[in-house]
Amino acid sequence: MRDACYSPVVVQTAVDLANTLRPVKGEDTLETVDQLRDFLDDHPAAESPSSAANQGAGPRQLTRADLAEVRAVRETVRQVLERAAADAVEAAALINEGLRRSRATPVLRHEDDRWWTEVTSDTDRCSARLAATTLSALASVIATLGPARLGVCAGTACRATFVDLSRNGSKQYCTRTCAHRAGVAAYRSRRSQR
Repeated sequence: MRDACYSPVVVQTAVDLANTLRPVKGEDTLETVDQLRDFLDDHPAAESPSSAANQGAGPRQLTRADLAEVRAVRETVRQVLERAAADAVEAAALINEGLRRSRATPVLRHEDDRWWTEVTSDTDRCSARLAATTLSALASVIATLGPARLGVCAGTACRATFVDLSRNGSKQYCTRTCAHRAGVAAYRSRRSQR
């Protein structure tokens, strides 16, 4: 993660990872190694620049073990997003334990007359790099904006997670579509009560 503050791209990677599991719909888009590869290809922020440079020999072959480890990281990220607003202390414990397991280390970097911090992992496991980047981004959001900025969609048929990076911090739904559905349902309910 670049900068002491959260990176919106990495925060979105954390949300997208959590939302590969849709419990209400019974959907899981992280069931195969190919789906994991697609997720990582679509989310380059999950790969820290320093670890990508150190790989050198091209993309690492992903295995079923990598998939299982990333699914465990997803569970931790999802629990943090679901619980932060209600129990910030528990969310912090989940983040800290996840960072310890991934062997995450903050590193101070300098490039083009600019300094920034990056949280990295000293292992080549994609799950460790993913945990280090996503959990540190969520930790930074909690530290800078507060735990109430992490949440679960208020839509009755949706359990997607979100992080509210807006100025007013009033987000309740994962997308405008869910907000619209809730508004239409409330309107219809009011009309039927007349």
